[in-house]
Amino acid sequence: MRDVRKTTYAGVELGGTKCAALLARGPGEVLARETVPTSTPAETLGTIAKTIGHWQAEEGFDALGIASFGPVDLDPRSKTYGHITKTPKPHWSGADVLGTLQRAAGVQAAFDTDVNGAAFAEMRWGAGRGFDDFAYVTVGTGVGVGLIANGLPMRGFAHCELGHIRVPRLAGDDFAGSCPFHGDCVEGLAAGPSLIDRVGAERVKSLSPDDPVWESVAWTLAQLCQSIVCAAAPRAIAIGGGVVGNNPHLLPRVETMLAESLNGYMPLPANGPYVRAPDLGDDAGPMGAIALAMGVRR
Repeated sequence: MRDVRKTTYAGVELGGTKCAALLARGPGEVLARETVPTSTPAETLGTIAKTIGHWQAEEGFDALGIASFGPVDLDPRSKTYGHITKTPKPHWSGADVLGTLQRAAGVQAAFDTDVNGAAFAEMRWGAGRGFDDFAYVTVGTGVGVGLIANGLPMRGFAHCELGHIRVPRLAGDDFAGSCPFHGDCVEGLAAGPSLIDRVGAERVKSLSPDDPVWESVAWTLAQLCQSIVCAAAPRAIAIGGGVVGNNPHLLPRVETMLAESLNGYMPLPANGPYVRAPDLGDDAGPMGAIALAMGVRR
């Protein structure tokens, strides 16, 4: 049995292609980890539920954090609180994520978007340490933004969906965009599927840093960052996800384009880089679920 003097948490990060479950006390003390592909809700959530139920029975944990791809219903007063709402992910619209996993865990749970979770993880352990105002952007299967202001995630009737805003297009870029809802929004211009639609599935794997397609991706992300800066002025913006993680040359290009776009009106903080990689790397998402669990009031 675990050492009862130490608080243990379970976390689940639901992603568009894979999901991770962790039993941990922090980044330096991960007790167990399981990864499963994102298929149908019944199969994926069922497998994760069995995993965390086994951990609870064998080891025990004190709270559960769930960081999910979205859109999700985050209103505790809603009948569909904890559900995924409308999503292009087949079969997942309406899936009861929170209810399914909390029943298996048998403890109190925190539920938020995957990007908000990652933002909190970076603020606790990584690139956002010491900040109450911070943004985490993921660019992978989609584009998501976790925007934290005064220590709280930005939301009103819904959560932040800045990945779906439309931004000024790079001159000469006439790509129609790949977002099934908005066409040429940020996600439709810069996410992984848009790259595949632009250059093909095989070529996308071997794009060189000087390929012209990156100019459009960097430009689009810089315009997204300008919107974030003008709306909330976070102390820093971390950009992760597969597209940027596999192409780190994008980060300085985005910051340069961001500064040029702001044109001196809002000077960026001097303790740069302002646009930075997440310190936790690929673990920002999974540890985001643990960070959410740590915030559960028991």
